Amino acid sequence: MNIHVDGRLRLHATRKSWAIHTPFHITGYTFTAFDALIVELTDAQGLTGRGEAQGVYYHQDTPESMLAQIEALRAHIEAGITREALQQLLPAGGARNVLDCALWDLEAKRAGKPVWELAGLSAPKPLLTTYTVGADEPEVMAGKAAGYALARAIKLKLTDDGRNAERVLAVRQARPDVWLMVDANQGFTQESFAQLLPTLVEARVDVVEQPFPVGSEAWLDGLQRPIRIAADESVQDRSDLAKMVGRVDVINIKLDKCGGLTEALAIADEARKLGFGLMVGNMGGSSLAMAPSFVVGQLCDVVDLDGPISLVADYQPSVIYQDGTIWCPDTLWGGPASAASK
Repeated sequence: MNIHVDGRLRLHATRKSWAIHTPFHITGYTFTAFDALIVELTDAQGLTGRGEAQGVYYHQDTPESMLAQIEALRAHIEAGITREALQQLLPAGGARNVLDCALWDLEAKRAGKPVWELAGLSAPKPLLTTYTVGADEPEVMAGKAAGYALARAIKLKLTDDGRNAERVLAVRQARPDVWLMVDANQGFTQESFAQLLPTLVEARVDVVEQPFPVGSEAWLDGLQRPIRIAADESVQDRSDLAKMVGRVDVINIKLDKCGGLTEALAIADEARKLGFGLMVGNMGGSSLAMAPSFVVGQLCDVVDLDGPISLVADYQPSVIYQDGTIWCPDTLWGGPASAASK
């Protein structure tokens, strides 16, 4: 369903840097904050839809570049843009994501129905989410995993050195109780993955995310997969799905990559038809960034929506983390106007 937002809209865009408690390390990058763009679209009735995007760091998709894309379309947006038109006006990425999510939120308020109902989904339920441990010394990662006392699923960021087996075993020893996945962020070679695989099996790792660099998808051909493999950077939007058939088991959908909830739901539908399992992830950020992904998460068997856990301060109202799960209240995003006003 696409409620057409007719009439003028008022666009307000703000850059926001969400401070995090400790630096966060992955292959090739260290983050000291999550930099975001927040957009508000207000209609003539005074109803406001909101969205947040971080962009795609490895594409140099930043709050500054997103803001420039949006400002270039300000007249078109304020004239009353629709989600359908937006798909044609902007490519996949953070700028389209933040506008698309703001439009979904506004549609929910105008229709008096929550986003999940507008999208034709069943009523949402709390979702088991991973808690992410950044790449670090093995003992540091083990300590961080042990500190996530409420976590029932943990995701480990690995890197491109020779200590990944130590990291995985240290965390498994610290948390023998949790479901476990690892994320290479393109950091493995064929040789390093083959060497690490027996340790991953021993440690009862269930999913390996993006082991190889983008462009090296052929390395997956004929690979024995005793552990499920998920594609992240190799799948940006629907156009990348076909090349991954037979190569991976799971597709990680991120709204910043694909350009919003509209495309994310379309990816989920096509990926399931192709036989893939589904995962929803995030590029960091506040509860406002997690909320639309929570809708996608209702369709997924792997959920990685822990971005706000690392923040010094979060967007208010916020998502709720309890007993290893995430819950997004209608008052945060995507609910009718009556819920948002409570």
